[in-house]
Amino acid sequence: MKNLIFFLAIGATLLSCAGGNRGELVGVQPREDWIQYNPYGMNYIHFGSYVMGPDDQDVPYANINNKKRVTVSAFYMDDTEISNNEYRQFVHWVRDSIAHRYLGEAGIGEHVVEEDEYGEIIDPPTINWDERIEWEGEDEREELADLFLPEYERFYRRKEIDTRKLKFEYYWIDLQAAAVKANRDLDLSYTNIKGQNNAIKGHSDRSQFIIREIINVYPDTLAWVHDFTYAFNEPMTEMYFWHPAYDDYPVVGVTWNQAKAFNVWRTQLISTWKLNNGETFVQRFRLPTEAEWEFASRGGLDQSPYPWGGPYIRNILGCPLANFKPQRGDYVDDDGCQTVDVRSYEPNGYGLFCMSGNVAEWTNTAFDESVYEFSHDLNSEYQYDALADDPPALKRKVIRGGSWKDVMYYLQNGTRSFEYQDTAKSYIGFRSVMSYLGRGKAGNPEDWN
Repeated sequence: MKNLIFFLAIGATLLSCAGGNRGELVGVQPREDWIQYNPYGMNYIHFGSYVMGPDDQDVPYANINNKKRVTVSAFYMDDTEISNNEYRQFVHWVRDSIAHRYLGEAGIGEHVVEEDEYGEIIDPPTINWDERIEWEGEDEREELADLFLPEYERFYRRKEIDTRKLKFEYYWIDLQAAAVKANRDLDLSYTNIKGQNNAIKGHSDRSQFIIREIINVYPDTLAWVHDFTYAFNEPMTEMYFWHPAYDDYPVVGVTWNQAKAFNVWRTQLISTWKLNNGETFVQRFRLPTEAEWEFASRGGLDQSPYPWGGPYIRNILGCPLANFKPQRGDYVDDDGCQTVDVRSYEPNGYGLFCMSGNVAEWTNTAFDESVYEFSHDLNSEYQYDALADDPPALKRKVIRGGSWKDVMYYLQNGTRSFEYQDTAKSYIGFRSVMSYLGRGKAGNPEDWN
């Protein structure tokens, strides 16, 4: 009996040491069963290969793009341009976060909204600014007063948030620089092994590749005025971003840096929710590469000039297919004067609205006239993170799709243009993408959404 107990104990010990896997290589267990669902408001774009570049004559003879076959991995893309109301969620989040920092743990008590209409936790809690706040003490009122415009800057004594205070701080890792440094360290290690260098040089810590950014998030509402000389656009400046009439219109007056900051916040928003609910976070949101944008815009129609095919800008009934400038001095023949609702006109083959016209869209790609000559044919991209004191030529970012004030040529899938990353225009917006985790979805395209 004692021998039996002894052998049972030995067996239990061996079993526990083997982790219950009989000594076989089975990986770390247990692991989450992973199924990736489409992020809200996004459509799945299957990986594919296409001919990138112009499908019509080079009207301005710019010679900045050539035909080139490239392959793009699977990703998700917003089915619309980011709207005013969607971007306003970002602005309000920053505003409430700053207010909480000013007030600390005390402050506005019952005026804090901690759950949404579905009972989900809001982190950080939002503040109901529409209610009259009953302050617990004068000190708290004074703390928050710094968030508003000083009295001498107010118009008709209206108490308004000082939008210059709405700054978002975030960090990112410069993987390009880290990769170069890693390769250089490997070369040094090889030199040391060969005995040509007696000093062993270790790897530097990664803090040198962590970049801190502080971005003011409020859009430049004056873009409607400073973009057009001798034009009356004050009504758009006064109303466009905040009025409910324009909630579903594309946000404009947003720089490339602000669009990048928006995607960092959007990533934090969904990752925080998933981690709080015991789920694994997903890939980050970001601006599309130029190659991704064109692939998505074509909607599965290779070598077609427009997202709907072409070569015409109207359908068989004579209805316009995009929001652009049809003729000199005529902006309304396409049923739109300036911007229109983000879901206007018919979507392309991938279910994406307004890939041509309405507003041009920022991409992640740095602009270079000869990029098609040196970029890779797999996930083609050229990225340069310009510093504040870099010359303007290094701050150019590719914009695509044309806008409400552009002629037909700029609406074509293969047309490239650029704008400077620190400028905000009344005709440039953006949409986000997210890389797909894995090879790609299988099955019928009807099942991808």
